[in-house]
Amino acid sequence: MHTILSGGRIGFVVVLWLSLALPALGAEPHGACSAVMRVMVSRTPGPVRLVIDGHERVLAPSRKHQIQLDGRSVGPQWEIRPSQEARVAGLSLSGRLVASRLGPDLVLVNEVPLEAYVAGAITGEMPTGWSTAALRAQAVASRTFALHQRAAHRKRGWDVEAGTRSQVYGGRKAAAAARDAARDTQCQVLTASGRPILAAFHSASGGRTASAAEVWGREVPYLVSVEVFEEEDSPDTYWRTRIARSTLARSLEKAGHALGQLHEAKIEDRTPSGRVRWVRFRGARGEVRLSGREVRQMVGESTVRSTLFELRPEGEDLVFVGSGSGHGVGMSQWGARGLAAKGSSYRDILRTFYPGARLSLWNRGQVAAFQKK
Repeated sequence: MHTILSGGRIGFVVVLWLSLALPALGAEPHGACSAVMRVMVSRTPGPVRLVIDGHERVLAPSRKHQIQLDGRSVGPQWEIRPSQEARVAGLSLSGRLVASRLGPDLVLVNEVPLEAYVAGAITGEMPTGWSTAALRAQAVASRTFALHQRAAHRKRGWDVEAGTRSQVYGGRKAAAAARDAARDTQCQVLTASGRPILAAFHSASGGRTASAAEVWGREVPYLVSVEVFEEEDSPDTYWRTRIARSTLARSLEKAGHALGQLHEAKIEDRTPSGRVRWVRFRGARGEVRLSGREVRQMVGESTVRSTLFELRPEGEDLVFVGSGSGHGVGMSQWGARGLAAKGSSYRDILRTFYPGARLSLWNRGQVAAFQKK
């Protein structure tokens, strides 16, 4: 049983229901919920300190792709299933922990049931005091993203990372509201052509989301640009960052562009949603053109919060004045909050940000078939 999520691109949403609403989900987990996620919680060339059931342990890489535990070799791989909990890098974890080598690095992976992972991802990604509808929308997006990544990286040693390169994972101590949202949407997945979609999301769009084509260079039918009207309460609706020209010159040099004294920074082109496509920097020793994404990465994504910005010279400084936070593709979390506050259901929210995707209730057979594709 599924519904089609369909939406217009300019200021309104056209809803087309081609089947009955999803049935109420029972307390017993369905097949999709029995999937196991491999969450990479640490990757480092140095030692990793763990607390296993209250006892501190130290894992470290050693010669010839071996691993040491508390100074003693344990071979190329080590694993443990804590009886209570493990603490690693500030996270409280349950489930199996597996350590292995990847070149010079020691990689630590936590294996956790999908629905427990979803609850932990909601806790890490969205304030759990937000409304039920917003949390449920995040649950479906997080579950769908996880299954998409699980298929895309099944030959790798992990499916997702615990940080912002995938989605932030809050560990086993998920908030009660997050557990409720995961349970209430149990096994619901957004699909296109029978596969979980790339359910991208971000903090705030600045008034309009970006399409996948303008950010990642490829068109994705359900990741198009849509207007967002309900983000007024976001702290990122308006932001302003002042950076000294000398600081930018050093950042450019560190990135491989030694321009010397920086004379000018000029936005040359924008994407259809208004985000910066290209910025040209001109200095005493030359010039370079960088994409808006490269500029964010160069100066720090917490400093320049999105590529939706203006550049204003002020004396010896350059001022970035912008709106929104994140890459801008898919669901705006603050937009979801605003829609929920005005009475939208989580299905309404998903229709708005992933037009054309199907909201499906998956079972064990679908998961097994999908993993073989």
